[in-house]
Amino acid sequence: MKSTVLPLNIKNYIVYFTLLTCFFGFSQNITEFKGIVLDKTTNNPLALADLIITNSNVSTIANSDGEFTLKVPEDLLQNNVTISYLGYQKLEVALSEFKPTDTKIYLQEAATVLAAIDIAAPKDAEELVKKVLNLKGDNYATETVFMTGFYRETIKKRNRNASLSEAIVSINKSSYNSSKNDDVTLIKARKNTDYSRLDTIALKIQGGPFSSLHTDIIKYPEYIFNDETLSDYTFTFGRSTQVDNQLVYVVNFKQKENVYRPLYYGTLFIDANNYALTSAVFNLNVENQTEATKLFVRKKPRKANVYPTEAAYKVNYRTKDGKWYFAYSNILISFKVNWDNRWFNSRYTLQSEMAITDWNINKNLLTNTQSKKLKQNSILQDQVSGFRDPDFWGEYNIIEPEKSIETAIKKIKRQVEKN
Repeated sequence: MKSTVLPLNIKNYIVYFTLLTCFFGFSQNITEFKGIVLDKTTNNPLALADLIITNSNVSTIANSDGEFTLKVPEDLLQNNVTISYLGYQKLEVALSEFKPTDTKIYLQEAATVLAAIDIAAPKDAEELVKKVLNLKGDNYATETVFMTGFYRETIKKRNRNASLSEAIVSINKSSYNSSKNDDVTLIKARKNTDYSRLDTIALKIQGGPFSSLHTDIIKYPEYIFNDETLSDYTFTFGRSTQVDNQLVYVVNFKQKENVYRPLYYGTLFIDANNYALTSAVFNLNVENQTEATKLFVRKKPRKANVYPTEAAYKVNYRTKDGKWYFAYSNILISFKVNWDNRWFNSRYTLQSEMAITDWNINKNLLTNTQSKKLKQNSILQDQVSGFRDPDFWGEYNIIEPEKSIETAIKKIKRQVEKN
């Protein structure tokens, strides 16, 4: 019997629609830098640009506006920072050139890859994807990696924020050769939900940080495709690009026309030297509303029709010493709710992202106090006290909040101070 793909969301990104009735090393002095990453020619911000301190694993990522905050331990202040972005030349800048605020970093778009190089690319895109999956033991960590991550989760009704969750988590990222699942431990978190904006619907996201980890399609290929289901997809080559000054093959994929169950479509970016997946962007096909709804919605009111209108995913990896490591994930799922006795429908957008900000292979270097191990069906609970503390995150690196989230945080702080 042919196996089927486990949808990325079915196990760990379940949404309930119901009626409302310290981690790496010891504490040390930290210097904080803020800035923005821009295109050198157009001056446009480069969303999700990667920043990592050289000779370390301390890193951060720019937000959707290209803005970043980087917290640097005292013993790394003499180092440089490497900034990279898909399709752009990698840049290395000394930390001594960074400003406490308003640091501007300009990246130059990489020269167009020569057509002659494209000719040297593999001729069969599906075979290339199979090779990527088969070489995971060569290209990815074969021992447990202990990571620190920042996780953010938002729920919006139309364009207005209704819920905001943020957390620092520690992750035991198991070997890519092992079938063992990753473990997640909660270090600190804060969450606020404005239930008045959710109308008579309360949305609860099950899975939290585990959903982000399961976008790692090298570790969890069963959620998207495997050897037995690759034949349900059509793979084609796109135009090659560059990342970190290295040639990257671009492979597009979509489900075949004679396959009717919801599968995925998107793009894979593959290192041309070692056939490692460097990043991927993909969507679930939600045209079949009935089947797509079964994948996401666990509970809903009897008089409400709920179905997803978009399910988009992104995963990035970083390389060090010849191995690639999970670095960033973003999930965006939109729903429409139609009520039997109402003229207008409601639209909700659920988004989560996780950035790995530090990692180490030696567990002896880690401390883990006052933490809570999460289950795969965990739902983050409301906890507003963290919004009172302006230095809540301390020495931990986070994803700088974009403008709409920053506005939401300020409003939550005002509400908390009144209570």
